[in-house]
Amino acid sequence: MQNWAKSLWRCQELLVLDADKLSAAPSNRQKVAITDDERNPMSQPVRVAFVGTGGIAGSHLKQLVKMNDASAEPLVQIAAVCDVDETRASAFAESCGATGIYTDHRTLLDKEADELDALYICVPPFAHADVEILATQAGLHLFVEKPVVLELDQGLQILEAIRAAGVMSSVGYTLRYRHPWRTARDLLHERQIAMLSADRWGGMPGEGHWWRDYNKSGGQLHEQTTHQVDCMRWVAGDVVTVFARYGHQVAQSIPSLSVPDSQIVVLEFASGAVGYVSTSCVLRQGGGLNQMQVLLEDARIDVGRELIIQPEDALAMPAAYDGDDIDGAFIRAVASGDRSHILCDYEEGLKTAAVSIAANQSAASGQAEHCWNG
Repeated sequence: MQNWAKSLWRCQELLVLDADKLSAAPSNRQKVAITDDERNPMSQPVRVAFVGTGGIAGSHLKQLVKMNDASAEPLVQIAAVCDVDETRASAFAESCGATGIYTDHRTLLDKEADELDALYICVPPFAHADVEILATQAGLHLFVEKPVVLELDQGLQILEAIRAAGVMSSVGYTLRYRHPWRTARDLLHERQIAMLSADRWGGMPGEGHWWRDYNKSGGQLHEQTTHQVDCMRWVAGDVVTVFARYGHQVAQSIPSLSVPDSQIVVLEFASGAVGYVSTSCVLRQGGGLNQMQVLLEDARIDVGRELIIQPEDALAMPAAYDGDDIDGAFIRAVASGDRSHILCDYEEGLKTAAVSIAANQSAASGQAEHCWNG
């Protein structure tokens, strides 16, 4: 998502609605419960719309286009798009053949929801307002980009709305659908894990980008390294307690940067395993790192570009994952009504977000903080 500095979501008061206002958001539509047996297999394309047409939306669009290109008949149709930047929305619509172009998600839902099957919500963390709740009330299945919220209370209200409507949900934790991360899960999730560690070190978006504002992104841990936190949870189970320390040594000299430049969090898992995650955005000239290590009795597993077992004969290497990507899995689930294709629904995504939300609280309080786990 780029150039947000020129087009931060208008109606800023909408973006800071408290939880009570969110649950009371007006709608002229009755809640619709969608059950699994109401969705037929792909006799016609799945009709979707996008709210948010920035960079991450473009990544999902590329995958959807690949799906159609690989099929004799179209599997998905982009019917409408919405972005507060009308020029960007129009360009996105032109690239995918969408006929509905909007700058307000309420108008999109009011005019298009009856003809849609699903909604992609690809907005920054601070811009999650009432779109998820209104979409579920219209009976639409949801694909929500990570992290799903900045505040836990808002996420709980959205989760309640999803459950009440009975719609399917998927959250954009792409590593669950990729080798070697998915392969590592297949190898490890039923084993006794002693310790995990994950590191994500890199750079940052340019000056003026919303990501650099801690109140809009939640910091690198919450907005980017949430992928690594999610994989740690997926492999080792729920995180119950966190203790965080954040650094601002480099950030002090960088203009318009309020996010911590370095963050480290100690994790305690419900299983009894322990771990840590570290992240930093000070490497603007390259030299980054993205890896996870898992320690078992007499074995170490490294997960990064490849899956490495040390010693090599400590465990049998499973077959590399070669299934659906995250978008293919979501469209297949919507078309068939089979939720099993989705590896991270909204509740799972909220549990992952809750870890970094608790970490941010811990860094502020100086105390260990408990994580929400449902």
